[in-house]
Amino acid sequence: MSTLRAWLTPTRPGEPATIADRSERRAIIIELFVVFTVTLGLSGVQSLLSLLDALLRPEPLADQHAAINVPQAELGLLDMLAQLTNVLRLCAWGGLGLYLLWRGGMALRQVGLDRSRPGRDFAGGLGLAALIGIPGLGLYLVAHSLGLALTVQPSTLDAAWWRAPVLTLAAFGNSFAEEALVVAYLLTRLRQLGWSENRALWVSAVLRGSYHLYQGFGGFVGNVVMGLVYGRAWQRTNRLWPLVVGHALIDVVAFVGYAALRGRVGWLP
Repeated sequence: MSTLRAWLTPTRPGEPATIADRSERRAIIIELFVVFTVTLGLSGVQSLLSLLDALLRPEPLADQHAAINVPQAELGLLDMLAQLTNVLRLCAWGGLGLYLLWRGGMALRQVGLDRSRPGRDFAGGLGLAALIGIPGLGLYLVAHSLGLALTVQPSTLDAAWWRAPVLTLAAFGNSFAEEALVVAYLLTRLRQLGWSENRALWVSAVLRGSYHLYQGFGGFVGNVVMGLVYGRAWQRTNRLWPLVVGHALIDVVAFVGYAALRGRVGWLP
């Protein structure tokens, strides 16, 4: 119990100093608004509108479909290039947040993106993937059976030779963008504004859940829980690589696994 209590209690290793200057604080608030308006914050608004549209339809949520990786072009080569463009955009989103931190005087090692402990970071990622991925699948299946989630299709791409490697890259792009922006960038900026660790953690987790609302209420709740666990892990360690690795592994299993099992197993909606 004491170990759990210690983990749940936030620490602030290597935290940036709280900014007192009013003009600097105003600049950070404007920066946050701009960054999330063009990235995941806007995705959250679009996801909410998608859920509202689904709720207004006559068919139940479980009878509706939400596809994540869908074909972008008729010609296979163009489709592959379009998928890779989406990966590049996600990496650019994450890179934008990290660049702004670096431009503000923070080294990437301060948010845990150095290469000082690759083995421990990978092991930590495996642990986070297991901690979130297995219960997350169970939550999705329960929510779907209760009519609280759409039928999520992680991939509807054709069985082309490039499908598995591109889906793997898409998994990395998703994980890098989300963990860099919603964890490292957002939580660092909120620290600089003097927010408490718990308050910042909830904002980060709810934001993560918001852009998964298109999947239904189950997707929202599951990703809020993931945000709380991943965000607290970063607050405790300031190591971002385990979060990126863990998130990427979850998405690789979802994307590639679904593409391989679709239509072959009865328990998968």
